[in-house]
Amino acid sequence: MTLRDISPAVHDLIGIGFGPSNLALAIALQEQAGAGRPLDAHFVEKQQHYQWHGNTLVSQSEMQISFLKDLVSMRNPTSPYSFVNYLHRHGRLVDFINLRTFYPSRMEYNDYLRWAAGHFASQCSHGEDVQRIEPDGKADSGRIDRVRVVSTDAEGRERIRVARSVVLSTGGTPRIPEAFAGVRDDARISHHSGYLNWILKQPCADGKPMRIAVIGAGQSAAEAFIDLHDNYPLAKVDWLVRGAALKPADDSPFVNEIFAPAYTDVVFEQTQAGRDRLIDEYLNTNYSVIDADLIDRIYAMLYRQKVSGQFRVNLLTCKAVEAAHAGAHGVELTVAGTAPSTAATADCETRRYDAVVLATGYERESHRRLLAPLADYLGDFSVDRNYRVQAAPELAVPVYLQGFCQSSHGLSDTLLSVLPARAEEIAGALHDALHAGRGWVAQPVQAGGSQAIAAA
Repeated sequence: MTLRDISPAVHDLIGIGFGPSNLALAIALQEQAGAGRPLDAHFVEKQQHYQWHGNTLVSQSEMQISFLKDLVSMRNPTSPYSFVNYLHRHGRLVDFINLRTFYPSRMEYNDYLRWAAGHFASQCSHGEDVQRIEPDGKADSGRIDRVRVVSTDAEGRERIRVARSVVLSTGGTPRIPEAFAGVRDDARISHHSGYLNWILKQPCADGKPMRIAVIGAGQSAAEAFIDLHDNYPLAKVDWLVRGAALKPADDSPFVNEIFAPAYTDVVFEQTQAGRDRLIDEYLNTNYSVIDADLIDRIYAMLYRQKVSGQFRVNLLTCKAVEAAHAGAHGVELTVAGTAPSTAATADCETRRYDAVVLATGYERESHRRLLAPLADYLGDFSVDRNYRVQAAPELAVPVYLQGFCQSSHGLSDTLLSVLPARAEEIAGALHDALHAGRGWVAQPVQAGGSQAIAAA
């Protein structure tokens, strides 16, 4: 029998997930409350402790955007939750300035996010995995005015909370290529999202030789490839890439303007065909591309192997995995050539590895699973400009999405660049939606407002 814990409180908002997106929203809601527009918000996070991409934070990882694109600075540069204030509070501001970079390590940025999240500890329940969001009965009018957020903890206890609105920010789920669908649970195969914990359990972590394949063509694959080269000297590594060459991310100034908050309006105001065209045109800013500095480092690494004559790691281009089989003696990959002039049937080979890293990206479909009990009211999950799902009139509960709106709001939706602006937009829209028609009157601003916090 499942143990249940039903909270008597009815929250204005429950946020699902407490990564950067909902953390930015918590800050925006605090600012809004300081301006006399309060909402009772609570967040549910499946991780036991705050961690941002923790299993991918290899020592070579650096941010790919400026530290000024933090949780708040582009909206409120005087906020105590800025990255600059984080550095100041930790006594590293001068040292960071001396680095002469806009790009902190991901390890430090993770620490920044953990520090900011610590100020909202009372508003977040960690270690609970949300299972579904379902109606909490119907009002006499036949409308659904509240939903139940059902989660489970590590012991299997079910927790039920009631909310008048929800914001889903659950991030991506690992994309597993079809070729690996039958072996995805094999301990010798890991998606990059679990890389660090996984690699420490492999024989190479104990100084034993291994043959490892890395699959993928983007930043994650590059970082795993370098980490295996640098830290596991007895690992022989093949990096399999579908394309003919590694491609650099386009982060030039004019192209980077597509990640400005104002560009969200440019994308949203297009027809869907126009949105698709804009997204396709700039895919080389984020997908299957690598920082140019990292490409230079990899090229130099491979060149040094040519000089020494000792080839331990290899970049294999124009290679696609057609099938994978996990046997007693390793993982066998059926690899086909992708070059246009090559007939795949004539250029197919079997390669055997002791382990495989899938740096194959993420899917963003978890919102559909969590909202399945409400699917009849949510149509095709399209959203308005303020990220609210356009629902049937019977569902009076506002449902907002963060990180699932790339097709309507542009490439920045899954990235960090628009967090401050998007959080402010959702916070304002939430308040207006929950108080529409209820005769609510704004309260006077309290002295100090949200800026009174110490953020120490």
